[in-house]
Amino acid sequence: MTAAFLAYEDEGEAGPSRPLPLVLVHGHPFDRTMWHPQITAFAASRRVIAPDLRGYGASPVVPGVTPLSAFAEDIEALLDRLGVHEFVLGGLSMGGQIVMECYRRYPHRVRGLLLADTFPAAETPEGRRHRNAMADRLLREGMAGYADEVLFKMVAPYADAEVAAQVRRMMTATDPVGAAAALRGRAERPDYRDLLTRVTVPALVVVGADDEYTPVSDAEAMHAALPDSTLHVVDGAAHLPNLERPDEFNKALEGFLARVDRERPPTA
Repeated sequence: MTAAFLAYEDEGEAGPSRPLPLVLVHGHPFDRTMWHPQITAFAASRRVIAPDLRGYGASPVVPGVTPLSAFAEDIEALLDRLGVHEFVLGGLSMGGQIVMECYRRYPHRVRGLLLADTFPAAETPEGRRHRNAMADRLLREGMAGYADEVLFKMVAPYADAEVAAQVRRMMTATDPVGAAAALRGRAERPDYRDLLTRVTVPALVVVGADDEYTPVSDAEAMHAALPDSTLHVVDGAAHLPNLERPDEFNKALEGFLARVDRERPPTA
């Protein structure tokens, strides 16, 4: 399906007596299919929406620079079109940073936050140079060489072979023009650390124990900054615990969603 610019998955039922919808934002350089284990698990009990970000999956590719604010605006427009006014919002890696930007822009709509394998700090000068150089490389060479280099940092070297193959497929299917635009935008992202201290809804922070990109120490710092958060470290996983250890990831998310639903203010 496409609406408000983005391709998306929309499964499960909605209604006043139903649990809160769950909106899931994928990371770079992936697409909405990275959330398949979560869509399958949770669509039986609630509406689950997972968009392809602009430049990824089946959504249109926009060259140049895509800041996190553009991703957040796209998601808001999609949810407006779908009539989803309040929801639990989750994201992994770059998706987690987009979730923080969404909360900064429209906190009144968010009833809970899932922040998985992500971090809130602004990019360093060295990091900006690296992201822009990588954008140049992807435009020049395509995605395959990059995918081979980072595959066993995205998932652990001991990951299930089918999971590793799925992750590589997502990476190599991504249009390098969209990936490069996101890298350039992410290089200029704001610092969300102060924002986290002002979050007024419950949060679940999840991280793979063997994540090299966003190590457990990053997750612990977010957990400490958030006023009301739970930290869950997934053993036997690297940067994509939702795919590497879906049962454990889903169990932690299920408990969190149950709590958010219980504490949901009654509708008028």
